[in-house]
Amino acid sequence: MADKKVGGSFHPLGTLFDDFKLEDRGGYITREFQDFGLKLAVDLDDMDHKSLYIKMAKETPRVWLEQARSFVMDAGSARSLGRLFMWKLKQIKQSQTKIKDSKKSMR
Repeated sequence: MADKKVGGSFHPLGTLFDDFKLEDRGGYITREFQDFGLKLAVDLDDMDHKSLYIKMAKETPRVWLEQARSFVMDAGSARSLGRLFMWKLKQIKQSQTKIKDSKKSMR
């Protein structure tokens, strides 16, 4: 009965989540920053360093991480997405500290 459609376009309730792939991420994810760090590791195909991405998600401004992630995803092919991500994040940090320093000197 689970394979049959019921009345037009309705599906049985038991088949609602059949099309979704649930990933076993391992461990216990209890905080939002842990989830974000893990998603970064998956997106960058760098699960060996997932604890690094979780730590960065906790301590680094989210805007910087999103900018670096967006850059890497738009870049297309690279030998190491994780390395490219770290390089771009370093650039973003340096540019932000220059802006902050220039604002302090203007006062």
